[in-house]
Amino acid sequence: MNHVPELFGSMVFNDAVMKERLPEDVYKALKRTMQAGRHLHADIAGDVANAMKEWAIEKGATHYSHWFQPMTGVTAEKHDSFITPCKSTQDQVIMEFSGKELIKGEPDASSFPSGGLRATFEARGYTAWDPTSYAFIKDNTLYIPTAFCSYSGEALDKKTPLLRSMEAINRQALRILKLFGHDDVTMVNTTVGPEQEYFLIDADVYAKRKDLLITGRTLFGAKPPKGQELEDHYFGNIKPRVKAFMQDLDEELWKLGVFAKTEHNEAAPAQHELAPIFTTTNIATDHNQLTMEMMKKVAARHNMVCLLHEKPFAGVNGSGKHNNWSLSTNTGLNLFEPGTSPQDNAQFLLFLCAVIKATDDYQDLLRVCAASAGNDHRLGAAEAPPAIVSMFLGEELTEILNAIESGTSYDGKEKVLMKVGVHALPRFPKDTTDRNRTSPFAFTGNKFEFRMLGSNASIAGPNIVLNTIVSEVLSQFAYELESTTDFQATLHGLIVRTIKEHKRIIFNGNGYDEGWVREAEQRGLLNLRTTPDALPHFASEKNIALFEKHRVFTRQELLSRTEILLDNYCKTIHIEALTMLDMARKDILPAVNTYIHELSDTLLAKKAAVAGIETVCEEALIRKLSALASSLYTSINALDRAVTMVKDREHTDSVEQLAEFYKDRVVSVMQDLRKTADEIEMNTAKTYWPYPSYDDLLFSVK
Repeated sequence: MNHVPELFGSMVFNDAVMKERLPEDVYKALKRTMQAGRHLHADIAGDVANAMKEWAIEKGATHYSHWFQPMTGVTAEKHDSFITPCKSTQDQVIMEFSGKELIKGEPDASSFPSGGLRATFEARGYTAWDPTSYAFIKDNTLYIPTAFCSYSGEALDKKTPLLRSMEAINRQALRILKLFGHDDVTMVNTTVGPEQEYFLIDADVYAKRKDLLITGRTLFGAKPPKGQELEDHYFGNIKPRVKAFMQDLDEELWKLGVFAKTEHNEAAPAQHELAPIFTTTNIATDHNQLTMEMMKKVAARHNMVCLLHEKPFAGVNGSGKHNNWSLSTNTGLNLFEPGTSPQDNAQFLLFLCAVIKATDDYQDLLRVCAASAGNDHRLGAAEAPPAIVSMFLGEELTEILNAIESGTSYDGKEKVLMKVGVHALPRFPKDTTDRNRTSPFAFTGNKFEFRMLGSNASIAGPNIVLNTIVSEVLSQFAYELESTTDFQATLHGLIVRTIKEHKRIIFNGNGYDEGWVREAEQRGLLNLRTTPDALPHFASEKNIALFEKHRVFTRQELLSRTEILLDNYCKTIHIEALTMLDMARKDILPAVNTYIHELSDTLLAKKAAVAGIETVCEEALIRKLSALASSLYTSINALDRAVTMVKDREHTDSVEQLAEFYKDRVVSVMQDLRKTADEIEMNTAKTYWPYPSYDDLLFSVK
């Protein structure tokens, strides 16, 4: 840790390594592929593969793996060793890695979610090397980032459509920039910095919770005496075990070239956050997958468990993943940088208006890309924005847009020195606007922060949507501006018209206010509260046309993803329901009955020992717990019936109808069962309760 610059990227086949180990012509050809998307010749791939193999072996690698991101939400890998039998004798081996092995792999495509794109007997799939993302070494294996597609060419992963969406926004942004005279710009990339929230709990305590082991969240659990009410955990002193974990995690991530930068305690007990520096979107996506994997591995070394579920504990904050998104050119220009006078920066205003229009026109897609069974527990709670998509611009930008719309002048806000009332403290310029943590999509100075995403999700989904919807609006703007004979007048009219038609999406107020729901409805904004409400919008005809136009998804790929996501929702709820039934029947009901039996024995023993002795306490507890046990038994049977009804409907209902049934009939019964069980926990002696309590879970790491 004393030599961080030398440590950083030491396990990555990065630009410096390639420049050192590849012949100059090979290096230049590979760079052209990485920067401009040029086709890479097979001979060049062979030279790269050989250099990559030699470097990897020197670092201790014995195997290689095509590393890809199927629709499971996690990464996948198949390992092959470098060994090849000698041609002269079968008793010896040599270490080989060919260009063909680098470029293409053939994992089984039938066992991954495909949403009907592949039948079970159609097994062939391909992984294709993504040269825009660096290979790396982990666990003595060379990992090669790849895309994953079927034998018939459909994308079966998250990486392929992400790369397509990056190409789409590059094409459309370049059209706009050329109109502003930026002929030197040859590439526009989206950049992302995903803030990652997570919980750390003691591994020994975790192992005693069946719900955490199976589902990743607590299905039962009474509220502890202390949660986050005192707000003392947020940015508080980091506990020694957690600090050791963070240091270990930083080291592992830095080796892999991940720009881990900021770490701190989050609002809830046992909750923390890691934030990286911005990088290109596809690399940021790879890095975030690595970050989540490393968090779990490093936590295990410290006898802890990292929880990435969106809402592992009821009654305390869940975990999100704030997707900070921006547009940058290869010349170093941030297209969302307002400059010193944003009201005079027509280029900035046009790109800003493109995002405003895209957010308004495609509210449904932004909600869809944050939809999951886990995130349904989080959205709209005290730590997450509501399910209504809106956009925060802040006071200054909103006033500028209002002035443009009304045709009045705007003089700009002066920088005000922040005064804190202590003469010894330095004064510093105050920002011209506050931040809004309740906004789903907030402008934060030179980027947009999409706050709806849950902590467990891949950031590929929201960035595919952001790239594509903004590409569409930029293409509309470019078409109008390219065909005009009066650029300035058309530009001004376009900006004014966009503000007038789409200002309904701008909301700088409190998203938690109940009045906002009513106001949003009056504005005509969507309120897709749950995953089954949102997901059918993914494959609407409007959205199919959008994705097909920009060659991000085909109709079949979009329909398949809708089915995969709905099916995942159903399976998640089903597994949680079965786990609740198992825990309630085998552990909670026997525990409360045992405690009632103990209370009854105590009551009888007291009466037998002393005539007329007071037994009010025992009698009251027996009555209360007996009533709760009966209610628990009723809820168990109700949930069992609901789950059985699902089986009866599976052969007749569509996956969309099944998701609706789970939402309306199963989830509500699960909530009733939990409410009763949690009340039983609060009235049962700790020695009889079968699971560690929230106190044990949230305060176990010292």
